Amino acid sequence: MGFQVASYEHIKQGRVTDVYFERVKAALSSKGINPLVDMEVRAGSLPDEWKWAVFAGLEEVLDLVDGLPIELRAMEEGELFGPREPVLSVRGRYLDFGVFETAILGLLCQASGIATSAARCKLAAADRTVISFGARRMHPTLAPMIERNAFIGGCDGVAVVESAEQLGETASGTMSHTLILCAQDERLAYEIFDASMPPEVPRVALIDTFQDEKFGALFAAEVLGDRLAAVRLDTPGSRRGDFLRIMEEVRWELDIRGFGHVKLFISGNLDEYKILEYNPLADAYGVGTHISNSPVVNFAMDIVQIDSKPLSKRGKESGLKQVWRCSADGARVRTLATGQAASCPRCGSAMEPLIEDCYKDGRVIMQTPAPRDLRARVLSKLESAEL
Repeated sequence: MGFQVASYEHIKQGRVTDVYFERVKAALSSKGINPLVDMEVRAGSLPDEWKWAVFAGLEEVLDLVDGLPIELRAMEEGELFGPREPVLSVRGRYLDFGVFETAILGLLCQASGIATSAARCKLAAADRTVISFGARRMHPTLAPMIERNAFIGGCDGVAVVESAEQLGETASGTMSHTLILCAQDERLAYEIFDASMPPEVPRVALIDTFQDEKFGALFAAEVLGDRLAAVRLDTPGSRRGDFLRIMEEVRWELDIRGFGHVKLFISGNLDEYKILEYNPLADAYGVGTHISNSPVVNFAMDIVQIDSKPLSKRGKESGLKQVWRCSADGARVRTLATGQAASCPRCGSAMEPLIEDCYKDGRVIMQTPAPRDLRARVLSKLESAEL
């Protein structure tokens, strides 16, 4: 039967569209109406009281529109944006691209939500490692998309083999409870893991399958000795109690026995606020559902000009716009795209435009950087960001 997903060809053909866009196309075509329109993508608000979000998904949008007789302007992928700021605009004859609105929004809304949740977790974790563990919570065909956006949002690694290969990275992970359960003995599980893994794979021991975490950590240290890089606490919620106190016990017992180099890797039901709580003792995090099931950024795509004249529906601001940022103090201003370069309202410095041409004359003119470079861009922006 195959997987219940739309094919690349059908998405490119505009078949993944809300039916009313097909009806609009039929109605306008019957009267020969096909105006030149400018449409903007923006979010009127952000989920969960986010102050900012990460713009992601542009690379796939550029693939989607490749070959269409339109023009695109957009922020760079990895840029931070706020409520009501347009992140992308499309200019063209409406009938040439209108049926692609559903797909464009779908590509941007989910990618930006995932990248933002990852960025918030990385911002909370600071210099601690964050690994994306959430692919198992979503349809497997989405795994590369989920983990690409988790990675560019700031995660230090991703768990899925296929996702890592597409990113040009090495998959990250520890050992599983299934290894220990199948071995039916923690010592045997640690020994066979150690013996079968190449030297570059860190020895991270799960310590909560059969034992109390404190004694499990000491047992792993006894078996693996100096080869033990970290212990992973994936304690289920029904057993956590005062989890920070459990972590404190593990750290103390390892330290007084000469295992201060062994790090604490924490996973299970984490978000940015749990990360902030656990930071005093944790060295690394595996974050799953919170990233992969991130709330989407609720972008809308609206007409703001027809035949180069401002026009929009109620509740929307007409006219094609530009977003400006001051490189000195980070202040941001929205103006009409035809307006003069803005001056910073706080310091008077010149401001830089954030929306640039990215697709014109049938070709992409804004190349999306490699994932590792996009990640570096996001991390640089997080230096001045707050949760």
